[in-house]
Amino acid sequence: MLFPVRCFTCGAPIGHLWEEYEKRVKAGEQPGKVLDDLGVKRYCCRRMFLSYVDVSKEVLQFPKIS
Repeated sequence: MLFPVRCFTCGAPIGHLWEEYEKRVKAGEQPGKVLDDLGVKRYCCRRMFLSYVDVSKEVLQFPKIS
């Protein structure tokens, strides 16, 4: 649901970079260049950014089942 704090593969902390990444990509920058500028070099960590899909707004639409 939320962006992970650490990379699932190597355990590197990446959660603090998500807001800056999202802001810059929405502004029109290339995702690969943004990740290079943020210092995300490992392909496992880059995968976390490129493959993340925020589904929390979609899940909140469904009623809670007791």
